[in-house]
Amino acid sequence: MSGPDGRGKSRIARWRELWAGAHPTARRIIVAGAVITGFFLVLAIAAPLVAPYGEAEFRGIPQLKAPSAAHIFGTTNLRYDVLSRVVFGARLAFEVVVASTIVAMFIGVPLGLLAGYAAGRLDRVLVTIMDAMYAFPSLLLAIVAAFALRRWVGQGVPAAALSISVIYVPQYFRVVRNHTLSVREETFVEAARAMGARSTTTIGRYILPNVIQSVPVIFTLNAADAILTLAALGFLGYGVHVPAAEWGYDISRAITDVANGFWWTSLFPGLAILALTTGLTLLGEGINDLVNPLLRRRARRRGRAEPVPTPGMPGGLPAGLPESAPGVEGIR
Repeated sequence: MSGPDGRGKSRIARWRELWAGAHPTARRIIVAGAVITGFFLVLAIAAPLVAPYGEAEFRGIPQLKAPSAAHIFGTTNLRYDVLSRVVFGARLAFEVVVASTIVAMFIGVPLGLLAGYAAGRLDRVLVTIMDAMYAFPSLLLAIVAAFALRRWVGQGVPAAALSISVIYVPQYFRVVRNHTLSVREETFVEAARAMGARSTTTIGRYILPNVIQSVPVIFTLNAADAILTLAALGFLGYGVHVPAAEWGYDISRAITDVANGFWWTSLFPGLAILALTTGLTLLGEGINDLVNPLLRRRARRRGRAEPVPTPGMPGGLPAGLPESAPGVEGIR
């Protein structure tokens, strides 16, 4: 994305510079996380083609059959094929996780921008509300939200996504607000206000591009945590309604199976949770190493990476501003 007058580097070019200057370890972490996450994403998209049975299909399937050529991951006591449940569970996980993190982002980011830019009483009120939400244990907050939403929304994907999104709104708010408080004092923002730019123009054109680079990192890390929260809700019976394939619910149903020696009904859903959470975590940590200027400066001091300009960060040309007069030209 170029500046207001169409000049400057594109955002893609900046990411290429960051990638080229990143430490090899950070690149390997990103690739590993992307491969694992991409594998589950392909499973989720192609679930009807990959799964040998439907997610709730039980006719003709033997009960508690050990892993074999006919049923690679075995079957459950409800005559479900475990492999099919794992594959369709990936689709459900992505639906809920993507929806919840997007909802949290579209609530937390605007509120953080507003609070950081306006400051004053509005900032204090919003900070108090977010701190109160952040004080609750995340799982407890999700359970309370799921219980409250069940009456109006039901026990499906929308209810689960909204319940989980409540947890992450304060995180987006805190990060964006703190960054906005710093950026709003920069010279180019002061120049924009002095030239008579409206608040919406200043926030949207000059502040937002300089704080938004933190959002992808939070998004991927929250997605990893959301997988665990969704599994916990399903395990406790507050997740997506049965017979939808949900890994946490399947593990809860398999507790008695494990005690009786039927280990496969819980092993494979648990491994799926572990693998997808690991992939998203690696992806988030790698992106953080890529875009975090403090980590890159430390790496350069140790001689492990070449200097790379931070897109839209103080100390270089702010994102979205023309080179000739930062923060002044293009104001309407």
